[in-house]
Amino acid sequence: MPPHFAIIGSGALACLFASRLQAVAPVTLIGTWPEQMAVLARDGLLVEELDGRTTHHAIRTLPATAAPPTPWADVAIVLVKSTQTAEAAERIAACLAPHGRVLTLQNGLGNREILAERLGAERVWAGSTTTGGTMIAPGRVRHAGAGPTHLPLGWEDVAELFNAAGLVCHLTADVEQLLWGKLVLNAAINPLSALLRQPNGFLGENALVRELMFLAAEEAAAVASAVGIALPYGDVRGRLLALTQATAANHSSMLQDVLRGAPTEIEAITGQVIKYGRQYAIPTPMNDLFWRLMGE
Repeated sequence: MPPHFAIIGSGALACLFASRLQAVAPVTLIGTWPEQMAVLARDGLLVEELDGRTTHHAIRTLPATAAPPTPWADVAIVLVKSTQTAEAAERIAACLAPHGRVLTLQNGLGNREILAERLGAERVWAGSTTTGGTMIAPGRVRHAGAGPTHLPLGWEDVAELFNAAGLVCHLTADVEQLLWGKLVLNAAINPLSALLRQPNGFLGENALVRELMFLAAEEAAAVASAVGIALPYGDVRGRLLALTQATAANHSSMLQDVLRGAPTEIEAITGQVIKYGRQYAIPTPMNDLFWRLMGE
């Protein structure tokens, strides 16, 4: 019998993962966005697919404010913003079965540690996803990119379900490498796109902006090297250009947050680059500038 998944979050990626996984396993989405939760419960979810189709999915929901039933979740997948991680840990504690496991697929660094402090390190793992999604309106999400998801060794059963659900998934022995690899890219793209109010493609097309993006990424890569992380790609600039081209129309998650007046993940992304840079005496002037301009 497949595990019962609790998807923690109600944003674009949480909805996308719920819509896919429910085809192969029981799924319940737990979220705090009242309007979104109401629309999902009443009308279901509309997904604008990569091929231009719009598909409809009935989503089982449980508002975060509802009294949870007896702990039922076999696997909790955390897809909230990093600013909500501590709150998410409390919701997971209320619904996670005694044998249950927790997987964070969030952006940035530090989320696993926050979850582990409340739930126990032996129950919490981190993975990485490059799947892209944009929230169009409550109850409507655009699938913005079919990037793979990487899970740690020992999660073979869940990886098999992900692949069966159409979520391309691989196992990795080095999750830290992937987390830092994603952090370097996010540190360059997310703050810059949010500050300029521009989609990803613009960052690679404008010569001046492109250079700022490269500088931020190279600082983050230098920090990763000092920490002892070998990034999963050799050419940082080439990887950035390929990514901005592949996701040209996509609004980064930080830009989406800014446009709707929500707190951003600047602390979990740029803040972590700066923190480790100071710890290892690596200058990070461009990341420092992004931090100050974001005003958080």
